[in-house]
Amino acid sequence: MQVDVLNAKELKKAAPVFGQLSFDNHEQVVFCNDKDTGLKAIIGIHNTVLGPALGGTRMWNYSSEWEALNDVLRLSRGMTFKSAITGLNLGGGKAVIIGDAKKDKTPELMRKFGEYVHSLGGKYITAEDVGMETSDMDTVREVTPYVSGISESKGGSGNPSPITAYGVYMGMKAAAKYKFGSDNLEGKSVMVQGIGHVGETLVDYLTKEGAKVYISDINMERLEAIKKQYGAIIFEGSDVYAAEVDIYAPCALGATVNDQTIDRLKAKIIAGAANNQLADELVHGKQLQERGIVYAPDFLINAGGIINVYAELEKYGKEEIMRKTENIYNTTLEILQAAEKNDMTTHFAALKIAQQRIDDRKKQNLK
Repeated sequence: MQVDVLNAKELKKAAPVFGQLSFDNHEQVVFCNDKDTGLKAIIGIHNTVLGPALGGTRMWNYSSEWEALNDVLRLSRGMTFKSAITGLNLGGGKAVIIGDAKKDKTPELMRKFGEYVHSLGGKYITAEDVGMETSDMDTVREVTPYVSGISESKGGSGNPSPITAYGVYMGMKAAAKYKFGSDNLEGKSVMVQGIGHVGETLVDYLTKEGAKVYISDINMERLEAIKKQYGAIIFEGSDVYAAEVDIYAPCALGATVNDQTIDRLKAKIIAGAANNQLADELVHGKQLQERGIVYAPDFLINAGGIINVYAELEKYGKEEIMRKTENIYNTTLEILQAAEKNDMTTHFAALKIAQQRIDDRKKQNLK
């Protein structure tokens, strides 16, 4: 009797969603397609135990639909744990739009995307992410109330990037306190990889404290502008991961800590704004632990943005936003200490706390 064995590519075709390694019991995955506007989008809803799934929309020129699906699955899962560990009554969701934000984005496309969001009846609330601006969220708001991060002039909380950067800064200082015995970053060398809205604000915070800031980005014009404004140093080397710095801050796309880069890392701390920085949470988290590199869990320290947009739903002001974001410092320090005490990776220690909160709420809901 002949037994057919499927190779990896064929397996993906046989189970295109449930067979994805990034699929983690997601509640719902919605594929959105509109010929007239050219919209091709995927909305991933990972978990709604704690509340509606809130997460930004990313527009990116993905190389394939597989890449887009993998991204939305990983990102939406991360949002679940981000909200849980931050103490917010929100679930995890995310959306990706396939296309070049500079060329393909139109008001018509954004409104059509908003219609798909609206069709979910509030189970998913969208917000700003890579390739999006606050004005885009204003456009989405024209067709659905299920959007946050709209302009302050329209009653929203505005661009969440500065608050995200502040949370990362707090997490970085906590990691420095744990690793170096002091959270003073004056004189410390920091590599900021990716200088978009969040990366730029982080550079500002670090520069003001007296850190030696190196910057890396695919946009040379942007690098020159940031260098001129903040006095940051453009990294001229060929390998950003092998740079001799104290802290590596990935603030672009995820999975930069992977099989190819992890052995080259010279930094003593990893603390950045990018989502899903570990290509493989189990393998790379353990390798960082073994090498003595302190990893500040991304879904914890980059939670400032969701704290900011959550304020729109809960109607609290800037002072409370900053207080909640500043508390990322305390939570990060507690998790780093707990990981050491229990001999586990920092990522797993954070994940454990987040999952416990979800499990507890699930039990309450069943009563």
